[in-house]
Amino acid sequence: MSAETNRRSLSLSSSLMLVLPLLLILLVVFLWPILRLIATSLFDPDFTLRHYQAVLSDDFTLIIFWRTFKVSFLVAALALIIGFPIANLMRNASPMGATIIGACVLIPLWTSVLVRSFAWTVFLQRNGVFNTFLQWTGITDAPIGFLYNETAVIVAQAHVMLPFMVMPIYQSLRAIPEELPRAALSLGASHGSVFRHVIWPLARPGVTAGFLIVFIVSLGAFVTPALIGGPRTMMLATAISNEITEKFDWARGATLSAILLIAVLVLIAIFNRFMKLNQLDQR
Repeated sequence: MSAETNRRSLSLSSSLMLVLPLLLILLVVFLWPILRLIATSLFDPDFTLRHYQAVLSDDFTLIIFWRTFKVSFLVAALALIIGFPIANLMRNASPMGATIIGACVLIPLWTSVLVRSFAWTVFLQRNGVFNTFLQWTGITDAPIGFLYNETAVIVAQAHVMLPFMVMPIYQSLRAIPEELPRAALSLGASHGSVFRHVIWPLARPGVTAGFLIVFIVSLGAFVTPALIGGPRTMMLATAISNEITEKFDWARGATLSAILLIAVLVLIAIFNRFMKLNQLDQR
């Protein structure tokens, strides 16, 4: 017993020694900047909450916060609407078909977000492909301004985030035994009933995970909103960048970042609580 205990202790010590450098790296490059950011927002040089009061009492900043959360939610909703059928198609396809569809979903990740966002500007601009097609088919007589609005940002950002929605849903759908839908159909249930009462409840963990990932990442998106939305549809990441790089107001930029960080942590806590409740319901 003593020898077994010693071996386990030695194995644990070896594992800790292997992990320790990674923990130190995370501490230096991740935790320390966050602590500095929070300190910058709270000390000037003494402890103060005036930066938070200034941000939360500024109507323009509150509009940016509202727009950021609204657009991020709609991006996640659109990605879910598009991504769920794709994930379901992957589940029902042959192994080769699922591989091909999965590759088509993941290949855009090999391309920079900047390149993909710029491609959307080329596609949506007044003399771009989409306007040219609309005029060629006679649907419109003149170019339409599709760029620099919330709708364009939502569509482009949903395209960028689509892989992060499809893959969690696909993993949940893949875990559903094929016998369950077949049994429900054989007992007279309609396809709609099978989806509502069998497929959707079992796929909900993947849907929730994908929705949260897309929503949280979209909250901090910078490139796509800046290129597609422009200054008229400024979002929080762009506002933070402007405060730091143009106005050199590090305290206000840090305050905006800290508020966004708190919001993300609250969302993650809610998600974890929801997942625990969902697991209890399934039991």
